[in-house]
Amino acid sequence: MTKSWLEFSPYNVARLILAAGLLIMLGTNLPGHLSVDSVIQLYEGRTSVRQTWAPAIVSWLLGAFDDVLVGTGLFVTSSSAFLTFSLMSLLGLRGKATWLTPVAALAIVVTPQFMLYQGIVWKDVLFANLAVAGFIALAHTARGWDQGRTRLPLLAALACFVLATLVRQNGVIVTVVAALALGWMARGRGLLLALRWGLSGLVLTLAIAAMVGMAVQPREVSPKLRPDKAPRILQHYDVIGAAAHDRSIRLDVIGAANPAARDLLLSKGVAAYSPARVETLDVDETVRKSLWRLPDAVMAAQWRDIVQRHTAAYVAHRFDVFWQVLATPELAKCLPVHVGVAGPPQMLEALQLAGRQDPQDAAVARYAERFFPTPVYSHLLYAAMGLALAGFFLLRRDPADGPMAGLLIGALGFAASFFVISVACDYRYLYVLDLAAMTAGLYFTLDPSLGRRRRRGG
Repeated sequence: MTKSWLEFSPYNVARLILAAGLLIMLGTNLPGHLSVDSVIQLYEGRTSVRQTWAPAIVSWLLGAFDDVLVGTGLFVTSSSAFLTFSLMSLLGLRGKATWLTPVAALAIVVTPQFMLYQGIVWKDVLFANLAVAGFIALAHTARGWDQGRTRLPLLAALACFVLATLVRQNGVIVTVVAALALGWMARGRGLLLALRWGLSGLVLTLAIAAMVGMAVQPREVSPKLRPDKAPRILQHYDVIGAAAHDRSIRLDVIGAANPAARDLLLSKGVAAYSPARVETLDVDETVRKSLWRLPDAVMAAQWRDIVQRHTAAYVAHRFDVFWQVLATPELAKCLPVHVGVAGPPQMLEALQLAGRQDPQDAAVARYAERFFPTPVYSHLLYAAMGLALAGFFLLRRDPADGPMAGLLIGALGFAASFFVISVACDYRYLYVLDLAAMTAGLYFTLDPSLGRRRRRGG
């Protein structure tokens, strides 16, 4: 589909809407919104001193962009433009477009997921942009497969999935699904070759990610940073959560090592428990200190005991926590909006940043809050859309449909992993699910029929 920008068509109108949406979003949000996590990562990027066990690649990227133009404006612009141009390239995949396409494009750009979240410096947003762009690149690879025009889109997809694997610890799930999609694309050449393509793509992506990951590690680690912090937080949450769901659990392993700590955790710890956020366990100082003063071996053994001997309570706790992050029944507890700049004062001072919450930030927040009562802030809606559209694409089986179904399956699999690892219901954690469903919906509107089209779009 080769069209002039001057031609009045749904294809061109949709492109203009996406471009206009990008410009409005940048004009509204630059130089970007930074939460505590964002400030810490920017500080790590500038100083090369690790402060948390978050993926090092995000801090390194922030530092690299900051070296070119001080601040986060260039990072935000690059990330959001990358997503927008990927969506614009998506419009050529079916060789046609309907008037539903510009409607879908407008529906995407007016959501807080685009108009606000693309302006927030969060690894969750970067991960979602990379995942969407990677599968769109795979879809272009599938379109050019028979003509041998695969090199550039395949290299683009590889780069996206290498970074996605590094940006989120559980992002490898999306990479595995991408490898399956690559094998699916090669299925017409025989099962053995399809397996080779998929396995080679996965191994190459993971190998490059490992090398890049080592190369971007900070030179120093803060002496205050505990190497076991992340797994310990999860163990604390699971142990107390299981005890809150089954009052017959006595925490025998902890009791054998420290009876006083066991009694305190079963009383005050269980009372402080919330399936929405692990931070409630830190509100009472005595609970926090009791948890962290227990030896690593004791806490790990107690966690294993919970999983093995009190599996029902563990699963009940995990289900409640997962429901909070998937359904966000109390959205206000799940940080659905962040605007301005907030972070540790000493880091803000070192970065020469001022805490910010200006009238424009407040206006953006009010805009997003208008969507709170609507399905726009519903991961469940996007999960349902994803399942339906993935089924449709797998039924139609157009060359580009496989990667687009892969995008949805990867996002759903990524979301499902939070059943095991979630410690808070932050809305941003499943942002990739929302963005994947929106992207697939835009692709669906290009040609909602079940007929296959083998012409390559342009």
